[in-house]
Amino acid sequence: MAERMLQFVRLAQQNPDKRPATQRATDFAEIYARFTPPAAATQASRCSQCGVPFCSIHCPLGNNIPDWLKLTAEGRLREAYEVSSATNNFPEICGRICPQDRLCEGNCVIERDFNAVTIGAVERFLTDTAFAEGWVRPISPARPRPQSVGIIGAGPAGLAAADQLRRHGYQVHVYDRHDRVGGLLIYGIPGFKLEKPIVQRRHALLAAAGIIFHLETEIGPSLPFAALRARHDAVLIATGVYQARALEAPGHDLAGIVPALTYLTASNRVGLGDHVAAFADGSLDARGRDVVVIGGGDTAMDCVRTAIRQGAASVTCLYRRDRANMPGSLREVAHAEEEGVRFLWLSAPEAFLGTGRVSAVRARRMRLGLPDSSGRRAVEPIAGSDVTLPADLVIKALGFDPEDLPAAFDEPALTRNKWGTLAIDPRQFTTSLPGVFAAGDIVRGASLVVWAIRDGRDAAAAIHRHLAATSAATAIAAA
Repeated sequence: MAERMLQFVRLAQQNPDKRPATQRATDFAEIYARFTPPAAATQASRCSQCGVPFCSIHCPLGNNIPDWLKLTAEGRLREAYEVSSATNNFPEICGRICPQDRLCEGNCVIERDFNAVTIGAVERFLTDTAFAEGWVRPISPARPRPQSVGIIGAGPAGLAAADQLRRHGYQVHVYDRHDRVGGLLIYGIPGFKLEKPIVQRRHALLAAAGIIFHLETEIGPSLPFAALRARHDAVLIATGVYQARALEAPGHDLAGIVPALTYLTASNRVGLGDHVAAFADGSLDARGRDVVVIGGGDTAMDCVRTAIRQGAASVTCLYRRDRANMPGSLREVAHAEEEGVRFLWLSAPEAFLGTGRVSAVRARRMRLGLPDSSGRRAVEPIAGSDVTLPADLVIKALGFDPEDLPAAFDEPALTRNKWGTLAIDPRQFTTSLPGVFAAGDIVRGASLVVWAIRDGRDAAAAIHRHLAATSAATAIAAA
């Protein structure tokens, strides 16, 4: 008999088994085991089924979390999966990489005294079970439509939009500059958080649904943007943001100082079996090196944990604020500390030292001052507090800026806003060009995968409304 809900008063929070740090730090496999069905049901039964589900409210996708937790507790796993996937195109991915401690689980009403429901682990369990049982099938549109949509970017926003538009029956073509589908999911996020077969499985499912992928196709150099617009009835730009933010400090141009995405892409490509010259010659291999990572977001955590797995001699993370004010997931920080990463809080680089190649980082200790215009406490340097850290590989994880797409696409009429991202009507996702839409990080700036999925879904709905209205107007004119 299925357990009743509200079991948090007698059942403790229990995550899936986590591999020991000494073991997991030697490979790129995911660190958590899967729940067994009884464990998933037991943990799902801890949900309080509250009248105002803050977990759903704080989920960018508005997932119906209490509903699928209740179905899981009752052993109705297929129904639970159907509810979960109704609002999320890629629950197997979000269950693995979403910062649940800042979103759904962090806002669980039982968290304060009883610890949150393990929402992410149950979500991962449901979708993995659905794939294993054959419940996940390619889309088969009930009503194919003749209109086509071209999507630029095969990352989470582009893929979510492609999935939704194909469900409506449109002919969907996805263009990407890389040789694999997934964007940051395949090249930016390490395997210990998201194993690559998970992404490749989803690619195969979308391709089987009739979505056509044009890889190694860079809009502008490979295919003019004007030609792309001429091919399709609507175009969605979902390129993401990839340009590393600059770090202007003396010695910043020394060899051995690399952007985070360059480093992570090389590591992921090696894991996928590619030959990467800069890894083969040691330029992007942390083995035996003293590594310093600058930044406090999730990308910085990906870098420090990757360096540990590559066999770095030491790994230090420099962040100018303290633990409580860092933007990344505190769960990821805990994983990194377990694996041997040293954190130097309230520290910022002052200069990079070395002749030709970096050999050390001179950092200055900081203190937190009054809140700035964003509400975050400003940082102030402490005079005479410099420390020098040995470093022969420095990784800059300071965030990402958007590419100048009007220049890249040779389309000056494509308008950007003051932050350099594409300017859109926030309700319709329309750009300054007729029939051209935009979504994801190229609009909102660097953000979470789950927000990219939400934007892709909303943009697809806007494109559907636009194409439906265009078809109706054409039919009226023809009559």
